[in-house]
Amino acid sequence: MSKGSGKAVNLRDKLDGNELDLSLSDLTEVPVKDLACLPKATVLDVSCNNLRVLPSEFCSLTHLVKLDLSKNQLVQLPPEFGRLVNLQHLDLYNNKLVVLPVSFAQLKNLKWLDLKDNPLEPTLAKVAGDCLDEKQCRVCASHVLQHMRVLQSDMDREKQRRLQAEREQEKKREAEQRAKEARERELRKKEKAEEKERKRREYDAQRAARASQEQLDANQKAEAEPAQQQPCAVSSAPKVQTSWLPFILKLFLLLLLAAAAMVAVCQLTELRRDEACVPINSLYADLVSALKRQEVVSRILQKLSSQQP
Repeated sequence: MSKGSGKAVNLRDKLDGNELDLSLSDLTEVPVKDLACLPKATVLDVSCNNLRVLPSEFCSLTHLVKLDLSKNQLVQLPPEFGRLVNLQHLDLYNNKLVVLPVSFAQLKNLKWLDLKDNPLEPTLAKVAGDCLDEKQCRVCASHVLQHMRVLQSDMDREKQRRLQAEREQEKKREAEQRAKEARERELRKKEKAEEKERKRREYDAQRAARASQEQLDANQKAEAEPAQQQPCAVSSAPKVQTSWLPFILKLFLLLLLAAAAMVAVCQLTELRRDEACVPINSLYADLVSALKRQEVVSRILQKLSSQQP
């Protein structure tokens, strides 16, 4: 048999009806597992031992109706102590308790409580009273439960307040986050609009530059076309002049021959005294006079003069 089983046998040996007496057993811890195997033991006496703490598992012994923990070294009760909802009688005399767990308010069936000889905090000590007799212990149970319920209510309200504050803070953070995201979206939207406007201005500037360049090219082309047409006109003029030049030369030679023929007729024939030849002869005489001044033709004129009859 295991050590635990041996203890279980010993506990059963100490069980008297529904009462289990483990007092004066020099216990430093409560045999919770073994006690859990004895749900019939609704009255438990573990007084006059060396217990300093109760394990949280002790609160699973919900079948307990009467519990004596007096004359131990308990400095605190487990936070889950309120789970012992069937507990009616609780003796905590002569321990080292300063406060009680808030869950103590859940011991709705508690009718008797002794907290004497504990270094209780002043408010709790005042509420607990002296517990010198049965009546005072019943009053102690009632007053302590009421006090613990108030504490629990205050703690619940404080908890709710903290939860509300946390929710408000969370909402505030969420609102700030949404506002931040909205600002970032607005900023991105603004940057996008600015980028779009910049590209539009660049596009307009490029279009204006192309239009200006096209206009400049058109102006240069328009200026170049007359310059290209002018040489054609100039080049065509010499053709006209060249085509008329032989005719003019021929006409000039013809007139020159006619003039020479008339002069010859008026000078060398009998017609020189005719009225028609008088102006020609006079003009010829003037011309000869002018030519005589030139040394080059003087001899020719002399020769022509000598040939006249």
